[in-house]
Amino acid sequence: MIAGVRRPDVADVAGASEYRAVDLARLQEAPAWSGILSGVDAVVNLVGIFRETPEATFDVVQRVAPIALFAACRHAGIARVVQLSALGADDAARTPFLRTKHAADQALLSGGLEGIVLQPSLVYGDDGQSSGLFRTLAAMPVAVLPDGGRSPVQPIHVDDVAAAVASALLRPMRGATRRCALVGPAPMPFRDYLATLRRGMGFRSHTRVIPVPLALARGAAAVAERLPGALISRDAVDMLARGNAAPAGETKALLGRAPRAADTFIDADRGPALGIAALMGWIAPLLRWSVAFLWIVTAAVSLGLYPIADSLALLERAGVPAALRPFALYGAALLDLLLGVLTVLPRRPRWLWLAQIALILGYTAIISVRLPEFWLHPYGPLTKNIPLLALLLLLDQLERNRWTTSR
Repeated sequence: MIAGVRRPDVADVAGASEYRAVDLARLQEAPAWSGILSGVDAVVNLVGIFRETPEATFDVVQRVAPIALFAACRHAGIARVVQLSALGADDAARTPFLRTKHAADQALLSGGLEGIVLQPSLVYGDDGQSSGLFRTLAAMPVAVLPDGGRSPVQPIHVDDVAAAVASALLRPMRGATRRCALVGPAPMPFRDYLATLRRGMGFRSHTRVIPVPLALARGAAAVAERLPGALISRDAVDMLARGNAAPAGETKALLGRAPRAADTFIDADRGPALGIAALMGWIAPLLRWSVAFLWIVTAAVSLGLYPIADSLALLERAGVPAALRPFALYGAALLDLLLGVLTVLPRRPRWLWLAQIALILGYTAIISVRLPEFWLHPYGPLTKNIPLLALLLLLDQLERNRWTTSR
């Protein structure tokens, strides 16, 4: 099997015997595909994006480049082409994601090739990004869902998708090109799917679902989609609200059996590890924002919310020379503010948590020597540093080791 990937030097695709560099953002004309298709008997296009970037837009990656690929296949005499699309990519599609998928599907089906369009519902895989998001939602004690998560979905396991792709490649087409839905055995409300994932991860309690109007959910998603790496977007909310279900007959025909049910997606031996990762999916950001809140509020207090004269008096008691007290006060406040801002940036420096640990240790040592009475203060200004240091060490280790559930 030849795998087309963006970085052949670091690619690791199961079953691949060869890698070829493929960047759909740069392959917008049929001739650009000629060398890539050399020696190829059949093509499977799995490429899709859920968020646009300046270099990779829905239109280029999901419409222009695939249409160029199909034209190149026709020119090279490659008849068998499988296009992995999405359920809902049809004439009624309203989101750019689905519209561009539909345009490429139509080009394949009308392009004189022996092609098949596979349209999966939600695809579950332990290492999938969207599956990780859904597990994180399932692990939360409270889930805020559009219309309470009543929209129907029909999730299918990634192994069944792979088997369906293999079947589409190897079985006779029985005539004209066609379009097939890939779905699980039966529809279920999205909230029930989350409950199923929660049980599979070993949680005994139930997630409380809070319904929100679709307009409010879209507004929140409009803010979230501006954050780097976010999987929530207005398009995602709209597609979820529309529903994602279809009859399972075509899937059964391709597989030669019934697809896996959602309650079998998570293996029992992996459930606890996936549950811990799902918890960290929402707890780690909460911890980061709480640490940022601490630094930013501390900076604001030092910059004037607390009387400046009293702050300077504390510095005097700590032994700071009079000429250096304003510099120490405002310099430390600006440093606190900087640490707070860095804490919530999507690309944080690796030294950030260790720098915060070192600063807190420094503050604690100085105060312990010059103002030891603060160890016995009823509000615990120094004793609270102990759990804070443990929290910062946890965040450092989480990001250093990049928590993963991969095999």
